[in-house]
Amino acid sequence: MAPQRQEEEDEVVYTLDEALTSLGFGKFQYLVLCYAGLGSMVDAVEVMILSFIGPALKSQWGLSSTQESLITTVVFAGMLIGAYFWGVIADNYGRRKSLLLVAIVTTVCAFLSSFSPNYISLLILRMLVGTGLGGGPVYGSWFLEFVPSRNRGIWMVIYSTFWTIGTILEALLAMIIMPSLGWRWLLALSSIPSFAALFLYIFTVESPRYLCSEGRISEAYDILRKIAVVNQTKLPPGMLVSDQVTEMNEELLEPGANKICNFKTGFSSSLMLLSPKLLQITLLMWVVYFGNSFSYYGIILLTSQFSTRENKCFSVASHVKNDTSLYRDVFITSLAELPGLLISALVVEKFGRKISMALMYVLGSLFLFPLVVPRNEVLTTALLFGARIWVIGNFTLAGVYCPEIYPTSVRSTGCGVASAVGRIAGMVSPIVAVQLVRGCHQMAAILLFEGVLLLSAISVLLFPVETKGRELVDHVSS
Repeated sequence: MAPQRQEEEDEVVYTLDEALTSLGFGKFQYLVLCYAGLGSMVDAVEVMILSFIGPALKSQWGLSSTQESLITTVVFAGMLIGAYFWGVIADNYGRRKSLLLVAIVTTVCAFLSSFSPNYISLLILRMLVGTGLGGGPVYGSWFLEFVPSRNRGIWMVIYSTFWTIGTILEALLAMIIMPSLGWRWLLALSSIPSFAALFLYIFTVESPRYLCSEGRISEAYDILRKIAVVNQTKLPPGMLVSDQVTEMNEELLEPGANKICNFKTGFSSSLMLLSPKLLQITLLMWVVYFGNSFSYYGIILLTSQFSTRENKCFSVASHVKNDTSLYRDVFITSLAELPGLLISALVVEKFGRKISMALMYVLGSLFLFPLVVPRNEVLTTALLFGARIWVIGNFTLAGVYCPEIYPTSVRSTGCGVASAVGRIAGMVSPIVAVQLVRGCHQMAAILLFEGVLLLSAISVLLFPVETKGRELVDHVSS
């Protein structure tokens, strides 16, 4: 009888999603969340720096407006390259290897940029920093793959909170450091989170979902056992198997398609994103990420422009004539991300991803629209505060939706390429927010933001799948 019972137990199988559900969200996932969140903070800190060092360098080095904008543009150009490159690395060689390379590049270049002797060397180093920052989506994909499907959206919103913490801390640091020590000290001290991410890397483990998708079931099982020990829970009885084809495959792909394709050579995983099965999702995701980045970074730069003494176009604007207003207004609008994240957490599992994002685009456009004409400083800051609430909400929900809708085999590549498209928007934003506003074309700038938000809202509604409550997919059928 004993051999028979053993044989029956061996025939029992369970999938990774069933294992994660059984293990629950415990201490192990909290540790993963903290490390992934640290990576997100690094991204936020290094991006927020751009709001402060540009005006400072313009004054100290006598830069033109174009040269000042280029400091931001090269960072996003680097992120454009890095987002694609690190995504391919993560999908082909593992999340963990990609995380290490991202940490090394970001840490070294961020710290060295504080010693830049001239404008050209600063541009080169900041572009390399941007290349490292392009790996940000890998942190999100890595964390997502440890999270049970239940309340997954809320946990991804909590993960996004680390970005907001980074922006707020950087604004506070700038308020303290910039008036007395200057931009070099700000760059140096802002690299501390990068050093922390590099040193703590040794405690990370590979994603079990990635290992399963690669057929490395025994390695994935070993990690699941570690999770069970740390969480003080148990795995389901039986044997772990790779769940290759699910209901979501059937919705994304043509009925009857059941051949599993392994796109793990070279850059073929990128080509899969443009296959007929995923083309609609990919193109719509690019529009959404472009709109999110364009509006988010644009609002940050608009805050900077409206708070400086250089905006002489409108006498009614009556901005404060000192540098302190820049740090104060950026800090105030950064606080808007807190209610934005809270609202995202409340709606993501209740109303789903698509409807929530569409409503936030509409609300964000309503707050920006009054700025088509110049307003006084208090009203301008209040409107930008309100717009940033809804824009960060969309940024957060897109960060939940994108890795959910792509299969494991192309998840990091899909999110990375979408993020890369967003970086193009980050390169364009300085032209709109800085050049148009300084050229006394505020109405044109705001109307362009309105158009981008409207297009993004329409794109969200055209997505074919709502991922709320759905299990993640490991492979794509052809």
